[in-house]
Amino acid sequence: MNRKQCVAMLLAGGQGSRLMPLTKKIAKPAVPFGSRYRIIDFPLSNCINSGIDTVGVLTQYQPLELNDYLEAGVSWDMNLRYGGLHVLPPYQGETGADWFRGTANAIYQNIRFIKRYHPSYVLILSGDHIYKMDYSIMMKEHIENNADCTIAVIDVPLEEASRFGIMNTDDKGRILEFEEKPEHPKSTQASMGVYIFSTDKLIRYLTEDEADPDSSNDFGKDIIPKMLADDQRMFAYLYKGYWRDVGTLDSFWAANMDAIGMDASQEERLVLNDPGWRIYYEHSFNHPQYIGYDAGIKNSIIGDGCDIDGTLDHSVVFSDVVVEKGAVIRDSVVMRGVRIGKGARIEYAIVDEDAVIGEGAAVGADASQEKLTVIARNVEVPARTLVEAGTVAEENVKEEEL
Repeated sequence: MNRKQCVAMLLAGGQGSRLMPLTKKIAKPAVPFGSRYRIIDFPLSNCINSGIDTVGVLTQYQPLELNDYLEAGVSWDMNLRYGGLHVLPPYQGETGADWFRGTANAIYQNIRFIKRYHPSYVLILSGDHIYKMDYSIMMKEHIENNADCTIAVIDVPLEEASRFGIMNTDDKGRILEFEEKPEHPKSTQASMGVYIFSTDKLIRYLTEDEADPDSSNDFGKDIIPKMLADDQRMFAYLYKGYWRDVGTLDSFWAANMDAIGMDASQEERLVLNDPGWRIYYEHSFNHPQYIGYDAGIKNSIIGDGCDIDGTLDHSVVFSDVVVEKGAVIRDSVVMRGVRIGKGARIEYAIVDEDAVIGEGAAVGADASQEKLTVIARNVEVPARTLVEAGTVAEENVKEEEL
């Protein structure tokens, strides 16, 4: 009997409402990141780099673009005859169609997929985090501890701990208590939303949870507390690398800036060009970048196919972007296909795909004001128009002379 040691289940169906308007027409894991990637590329690349070649991607909200991007897993070397990458949407069964009602229910509805490969372990991942992690090291600890469940945690500042699910452990890492966003946290070990379960225990608790009419069908609210109450062997795995939840516009902007590095001494930098841990993605077939004679570029990342005649300073610019002469982009994220006219100025902003910034327009203000400005997909900002700091422009901006 062919079997896989581990199957990964990647939860990629969330709406991402706090990332609006970037997620208005696409699922959060499909949101572009870092000039050439998408958010989902990071957990998928972690899987293949960790030796896990069987992944179920659970989709639901606005799945079209994400499904097209994933294709058959070719970009991540997961187009296999046995295993590989599989997109798993909600489906209609004998009793009718049913949306995923929570993270636990989403996995429950796909138990047949897990059983197909007879794995000893199931790795459950979120599709909306940016990090580079070797899951095989976490798996090794899980096996050595004879654990029923291992939860990846990261140490966070005490003043931020109330934003996370917190694991309280003994000196051997065994979890004694789980607190969901506690007002007065007892530790600083925050859950990363990365779980390894021994398969038999996972199926048992998913089945029991599904039969409970009072359950919210969620791992953090239901499955983990129930396993702790039953005194199952649950351990925390302390991860010490870069990790960021990009669930908000501010955190999404910050993660893109982490890929640049605020300065040479920054400790928490997301290294995208590490040859020892590649981030795989769907390659484009654009022409090379063109950097014009009048261009000025400082501390920035630029995608393929761009024509740059203006100034870029501490910014991330995706593919096929045109920056005309005299335009200035500073502390900003500019998505694919954006057109920026002569003399325009963009500061501390996110400009989504195919937006047009007219000649001499001004978008946002200095980052010191801490008011992030967002221009949504396909929005047009007329020439010589001011978009004030903190604006989220989801429709074409009315013409207004500076």
